[in-house]
Formats: sequence, structure tokens, C-alpha cells
Amino acid sequence: MAGESKGRAGEVRLWRNARLATMADSAAALGIVEDGAIAARDGLIVYAGPEADLPAALGQAAEIIDCEGRWITPGLIDCHTHLVHAGNRANEFEMRLAGATYEEVTRAGGGIVSSVKALRAASEHELVAQSVPRLNALIAEGLTTIEIKSGYGLDFENERKSLRAARLLGENHPVTVRTSFLGAHALPPEAKGDKDAFIDLVAKEILPAVAAEGLADAVDGFCEGIAFSPEQISRVFDAAKALNLPVKLHADQLSNLHGAELAARYGALSADHLEYTDEAGAAAMARAGTVATILPGAYYFIRETKKPPIGLFRQHGVKMAVATDCNPGTSPLTSLLLTMNMAATLFGLTVDECLAGVTREAARALGLLEQTGTLEAGKSADLAIWDIDRPAELVYRMGFNPLHARIWRGR
Repeated sequence: MAGESKGRAGEVRLWRNARLATMADSAAALGIVEDGAIAARDGLIVYAGPEADLPAALGQAAEIIDCEGRWITPGLIDCHTHLVHAGNRANEFEMRLAGATYEEVTRAGGGIVSSVKALRAASEHELVAQSVPRLNALIAEGLTTIEIKSGYGLDFENERKSLRAARLLGENHPVTVRTSFLGAHALPPEAKGDKDAFIDLVAKEILPAVAAEGLADAVDGFCEGIAFSPEQISRVFDAAKALNLPVKLHADQLSNLHGAELAARYGALSADHLEYTDEAGAAAMARAGTVATILPGAYYFIRETKKPPIGLFRQHGVKMAVATDCNPGTSPLTSLLLTMNMAATLFGLTVDECLAGVTREAARALGLLEQTGTLEAGKSADLAIWDIDRPAELVYRMGFNPLHARIWRGR
């Protein structure tokens, strides 16, 4: 049951004898439907619900797949990755094992700048080739949508190269790719320490050029002491808004610069990391509808001890997404299943929160909730079909992949 046949335009494909976790916003918990069915036409869901209520016309589908009681969830979504990068930073991993902090590694010439050097030396073809295994690992666990950031180029040509590589991955693989321009990620060596001049370059030259080529779906920034100040990020976000591009932010990861409030002020799709976010930040995000993207891989990998304020997010009704933060330096993680386990084990997220975090809320964090993230009529037929007895297994198990079939846009 590979689910890869394309079918003819207008034909209906039907998955029956299934148990559904629809993840619908309007449903309780996971939106479970026992004895369920899903029908799709031209890549879109036309019915998802009890098989007993399936319209008779849809029951005469051109192709009928018996799921034999398996579970179907929406296809998984990784809403925060730096998947396109060159080389690795295993040497920095060794430094941290010897006691160096993330800040110390950065100031010693490691960190993001070392990935900049590697990416600049790689061709676009090499970038794609190195990124394909990482993408395939995620796809093999049911991924159907992924966000990929730039941020290791830090000049126009190399940021452009990164975003073009990300677009090529989407063109050549059965997966939806959304790109984020992360020019304000770190200071390149040629900037000679002048952060303000570099931010001017990003906001006034690189971002408009990237936008003119249609390479970015959103604009991101890194608001942190080792990166850029709230005022500097604001200048980038002002430029993004002038170009009608939504924003998101790496916020409050290593300190509280009130990045969550900054993100909320700009109506950001998401604020991500958030270990040091305070109650004012959580409340601001709730008012703005900004999603909190939880990244347990980075917390685990750099051995942080300050956890994101999950209780405050629950208290204020902030929606929470969960993502891998796949990157070469602080989260070399290519498993959303393991990421969910980390979110539950390290941060105390519930099974329901974890599963919503890699489906519905991840879609919300990308501005795609109207298109995907739940099993509802009118949305893309992006499905993951699992050999499990209950949804909790997807969060509970480690190093185990129970995916039976992955369906992207109905095929």
C-alpha cells in the first residue's frame, strides 16, 4: 500500500476501514473517528469521517484502499528547520563535551559562522545533494510539509543559493517546502563587527532582492545577545512587512531580550525556542495569535537547563508547535518521532499536544492551516498511515518507525 499511484483527474481514491486522528480544531482532543474513511479527489480531501456516513457516490471510488484498521493522521509537518547546509560541526560537539558553552564555541570562531564558511564553499548542486538524505529521513517518518531556512550564506549570492536549493528540494521530492529568509542569523566575517551596517544590508538590499525573485515565503531573525538586538530585528521586520512577507523569530533561547513580545508586536506566525520567555511574552503571543514553536532537540543537544514555560503557554492559550530545528550545530536531528518523545519527556507536553504540534499547530506556524495539518474536507490529502494500536505509540517509542504509508496530495 505505497499510495503512490497518481490516478486520473477527477477520480476519487478512498481509504476505508481506518481509525482517524483528524486533529480538527473543532474536535475534542485528537478528533478520533473509529471505523473511519477518507476520500480524496485531485489531491484534496472531499470526505473524512465515519465510514457509515460516507456519501454513496464516494463509496464507488476508482481506487479503494482497505487500511485494515490502521490509524491515519495528517501528514507530519516540520515547521522549523535549517535543513539546507553544508558539512557538519562534530568538532564543536566535542568541544561542548569538554565543557565549552554555546557562547564560548561561537566566540572561538565556531557556531553559525563555521557553517557559513562551509556553505559558501559549496555549489548549489552540492547543497542539494547533501540535504537530500536529511529530507529523506524525515519523509520516511511521514513528513509531508517542511519549512527550510536560509541563514548560512549571509550575503545575497549565498542566501539566494540556499533558498534556491530549498526550492529545488520541493520540486524534486513529493513534499511541500516553505522557505524562510534568515539573513539576520549571524554576523559574517566581512562585516568586521558592525552589526548595524550588516542589518542595513540585509533589510535594504538582500531581502528585497530575495523577495523580487520569489524565493522566500517568510522572514526570520535571531534575536539574542550573540546575534541581533530587538531594535535591529525590528528594522528587518519593517522591511519584511513593506514587502508583504510574514515574519517569525528565534526568540528568548539563551536570554530574555523580550523576543516573544517583539514577535507578537509584528504579528509573527511563530516565535521559536522560547526557553527564557516570561509571562508578558506568553500573554503577548496569545493576543497576537503567534504560535510557540518548541524545539527540544536544541535544548537537549547543547545541554540547556532552562525549559520553555509550557505552563504559561497553556495558561494563556498559546498554540504550541513542535519541530526538529534540524541544523548542523545545535540540533542535528532528522526525526519528528524522536522530537515528539523529547517534547514529552523533557518538557512535559502531553501526547495530544505533541501530535497537534507536528500537524495542526505546525501548519498554523507556517500560515498553512487552511491548506493542511488536519483531516478535513477541502484540505490537501496529506496523510500518514501507521501500524500502531493507539496514537500514544508515536510519542512513546524511540528509534522505531511504524509508518505504513505516506500520502502526499492524494498520491
